[in-house]
Amino acid sequence: MAKRSIVFIHGLWMHTGSWQTWMNFFNQHGYQTLNPPWPGDSPTVAECRANPLPIANRGVTEIADSYAAVIATLSAPPIVIGHSFGGLLAQVLMGRGIAAAGIAIDPAPIKGVWQLPLSALKASLPVLGNPFNLKKAKSLSFHQFRYGFANAIPEQEARELYEKWTIPAPCRPLFQAATASFAGSETAVNTKNTTRGPLLITGGEKDHIAPPILGKASLKKYNSTVITEFKLFKDRGHSLIIDHGWREVANYSLEWLAKKGL
Repeated sequence: MAKRSIVFIHGLWMHTGSWQTWMNFFNQHGYQTLNPPWPGDSPTVAECRANPLPIANRGVTEIADSYAAVIATLSAPPIVIGHSFGGLLAQVLMGRGIAAAGIAIDPAPIKGVWQLPLSALKASLPVLGNPFNLKKAKSLSFHQFRYGFANAIPEQEARELYEKWTIPAPCRPLFQAATASFAGSETAVNTKNTTRGPLLITGGEKDHIAPPILGKASLKKYNSTVITEFKLFKDRGHSLIIDHGWREVANYSLEWLAKKGL
């Protein structure tokens, strides 16, 4: 029996090419994989850095709609796997009922999650600290990347990942997430959808951008009659899908899908 396709969704500041090792891994296990870019992303990291203007001013709904359009071309609902804001987008798509299953790896908070850990606030301040950033695309400095993404790995590896994968990101999604509790619905997820497939939410114990408390809070928003599970990865930070420990997360994801018959 042919396995479902997997659509990988990257998050803020990461190029979609950062999923390549995951795609190779899942291809080896019989899955077809896709890693569509966000609207405005260029094919390479260098091109994104050289011309960030097309990336700017993209919001959550526009990005989710772009993935929904890709999914509409597939012969069957796929599995969606997203990291960070990609994890939020995966949940949005699950809520729309167009994916067979979802894995949200250290996701950004959905609407209704009010917790704001100090580390998440500090990691977001380079963008949220200036309201004029709303319509811009911003890059992270290495210092900011080190704190937000790569605090749980050696500095040399952090520098290598920073140089290899980071790109400018639209600021609008961060503002939409930050104001979701009292205004806007861009980050809202249909958590009451009982026809959706199973969902796994993960958290990295040392994640500064998306601490585990956010994923656990999202978990509690879902209808308990549909499979929704949480997995904590010890001693892992936000870079867990691209750093030297990526295979631990990928293996767990593969095994989880197998247990769900997917």
